[in-house]
Amino acid sequence: MGDSHLELSPVVATTMLIRKPPAEVFRAFTDPSITSRFWFTRSSGPVEPGAELRWTWDMYDLTVAVRVKEFEQDRRFAIEWQNGPRPTTFEFRFSPHSDDVTRVDLTETGFGGAEPDELVTWALNSMGGFTEVLAAAKALLEHGIVLTLVADRHPDGIGGS
Repeated sequence: MGDSHLELSPVVATTMLIRKPPAEVFRAFTDPSITSRFWFTRSSGPVEPGAELRWTWDMYDLTVAVRVKEFEQDRRFAIEWQNGPRPTTFEFRFSPHSDDVTRVDLTETGFGGAEPDELVTWALNSMGGFTEVLAAAKALLEHGIVLTLVADRHPDGIGGS
C-alpha cells in the first residue's frame, strides 16, 4: 500500500424538509429550551450573534464550546466548534420550500489535522450525527414526538464498543 492522502478535505452536507414555517424551524435550532429536546441536553444560552456557548450532552458527560460566527435571523447561522481533532464550522440554512415547509441545509467544513482514514471516519460520523439531529427535529416539530436518536446513538457511551 502506498501513501494514502486526500486531495480535498471532506465536506459534510445533509438536507431535510420540515413541514413548519422557517421562523419556527429556525427557533427550534436557536432556542435551547427546544433544541435540548432533540440534540444537546443543555446550553449556556441561545444561539445569537456573537454568542460563545457551552453545549452539554449529559448522557455522554460531554461539553463542547461553540462560537456563533455568522447569524441571519430566521435564515441561517454558522458555528465553530471542536468536535474532533480540530475546530470545524457548521452552517444551518433555513429556506422556504413551499407553504409552511422549510428546507434545512447543513454543511460542515474544516476537517483536517488528522490522517486520511481518520478524516473520513470523522466526517462520516459527523454526517450521521447531523442527519439524526435533523430527523429528530422533524419528528418533534411535525408530530410532537421526542425521538431519542442522539441519546441512543452511542448506547455504550462515546468511544464505547
